Amino acid sequence: MKLVEDWKNCWKWVSMHAMVYAGAIESAWLAFPEQLQALIHPIVAHAIATTILAVGILGRLVNQTKKPSGTA
Repeated sequence: MKLVEDWKNCWKWVSMHAMVYAGAIESAWLAFPEQLQALIHPIVAHAIATTILAVGILGRLVNQTKKPSGTA
């Protein structure tokens, strides 16, 4: 296994943000009391997390490096 060259900048990547948000949603769902979980269908919470993960996959496919200013 080899790390990507710019691994130190991973905190800037859309894909990393998406994975953190999806994990936070799933963790929050588990931390909700049962009464609150009963108000929201579990599929909704999982669908939101899955959608965010899909955005993360797309984020990994897109070049996220910034071009130097003044270039087209």
